[in-house]
Amino acid sequence: MAKGFQVVEDVELPTQSPAERAGLNMLVLGMKTLSQRAAAAVVDSFLLLTVGSAWWLWWSTPDPNPHQIVSLAIYAGFVLAANLIYRKVRR
Repeated sequence: MAKGFQVVEDVELPTQSPAERAGLNMLVLGMKTLSQRAAAAVVDSFLLLTVGSAWWLWWSTPDPNPHQIVSLAIYAGFVLAANLIYRKVRR
């Protein structure tokens, strides 16, 4: 095996017809739109994830004592505040 770099001859790419270029441009545009919509869906799922986490914590505590109730209420308040701040910043 040769070490270092090797010189490679230029390779000509096949030319595309206008129809092929238009098809490729449409495909790229569709992929870009789909990725932007997926990113928007992930951003909008913040509310669902935070409220779901608070619900899961309440649900997973079968017989809470007073300290756990206070802790869960503080977490629920934090989630509510985080969602309100997130909505204000996002506007």
